[in-house]
Amino acid sequence: MTSSAEPVMPVSMLDDFLACTLAGTRPAVNEQQGTCGDGIRWSWLDDGILMMEPAAQAEGTRSVLVSAGVHGDETAPIELLSYLVRDIAQGKAALTCRLLVILGNVDAMRDACRYRDDDLNRLFSGRHLQVPASHEAPRAVALEQAATRFFAAASSEPGARWHIDMHTAIRASAFEQFALLPHTGQPLSRAMFEWLGEAHISAVLLHTTRGNTYSHFTAQACGAEACTLELGKVRPFGQNDLTRFMGADEALRHLLAGTSGRAPTSLPRVFTVIDQLTKQSEAFELLLAADVANFTPFAKDTVLARDGEYCYTVSHEEERIVFPNAKVKPGLRAGLLVIETTQDTLSKLV
Repeated sequence: MTSSAEPVMPVSMLDDFLACTLAGTRPAVNEQQGTCGDGIRWSWLDDGILMMEPAAQAEGTRSVLVSAGVHGDETAPIELLSYLVRDIAQGKAALTCRLLVILGNVDAMRDACRYRDDDLNRLFSGRHLQVPASHEAPRAVALEQAATRFFAAASSEPGARWHIDMHTAIRASAFEQFALLPHTGQPLSRAMFEWLGEAHISAVLLHTTRGNTYSHFTAQACGAEACTLELGKVRPFGQNDLTRFMGADEALRHLLAGTSGRAPTSLPRVFTVIDQLTKQSEAFELLLAADVANFTPFAKDTVLARDGEYCYTVSHEEERIVFPNAKVKPGLRAGLLVIETTQDTLSKLV
């Protein structure tokens, strides 16, 4: 018989964390923590937020935050994360580190939309204060607090704090699966690049300025090795071919188990942001095909965008565009311009 001090979370909650979250299931106060497979301790912290920890933790134990659904319609990584919770709970996946699982914009997930009022992944690092009436603002606060509290109890040893934020892209890409690394001003981590290689990530995009994404927040405010993964295209729940993302899923499971997976045969190609297109008004025009793929290359002197008197012309021999989107609100990013910096970047990893 289970003691009252260690209740067992209803099987349906851990076995299908996604379904229970979408349904708004909230455990009773005396059922918000307990144990599951292999003595793993769990704590339900908030809507879509679950912490899992091994019974025994050595000094310097790694702490890993894994998030998905910061955009509510990016369903494949949400499903992967729910299956991961199930497998850990049933003892089918090992966990030797502290784990915080976050399903980001739960209300948008329920509505099968990207967001309700504002892009949640542009509201971190305090930017939510600029849109206090936004439906997303309180969730940005909650996710910042969840990360801060989780990492406050984490080891400060190098490489002990990780954040993997999983997304899917709106459009096709020359590199179907790629990663974005936030700008911190610190040397780039070889361990992160090797993990990305193990995860079959083809390309890495390096930001050169601070941003307001969730991975920027955890890197800056929490000292985490953070990355944003783009694992494919947006599709409705139940319509994803999850076998396409097995590389990332297996690499994540190795990270959480504390085991090394297959050594990557090569590291990802690297691209560095050199400029961005900002939509200044409703007159903004992207002079591209509507279905242009991420990382499409353009030659020098190609005109890519106009907005009144503003005009963006390619100035390097080759620039690639990532996340082109003319439908964003004025003042927001409508695209990133990048150039390849693979050789220089990989030579400086530490």
